[in-house]
Amino acid sequence: GEIPGAVVVPRNVLEWRLDPACADRDPELSRDDRKVILVCNEGYQSSLAAATLRRFGLDATDVVGGAQGWRTAGLPLI
Repeated sequence: GEIPGAVVVPRNVLEWRLDPACADRDPELSRDDRKVILVCNEGYQSSLAAATLRRFGLDATDVVGGAQGWRTAGLPLI
């Protein structure tokens, strides 16, 4: 499932889409004035991805437990 309102960016293009220095970035997602919250299935890959985005100067974090933790907490998925 997906979190309502989330923007889905596949892991294999995350650096291209969010690196502010990349020509192929998504200008809306790679803004340095917004918080990026990453979610993967269990929270492992999103932790590593958030660390990468922080090295780019972005305000990035992840959801502990990922989508599974989100679901367990009773939060909505579509």
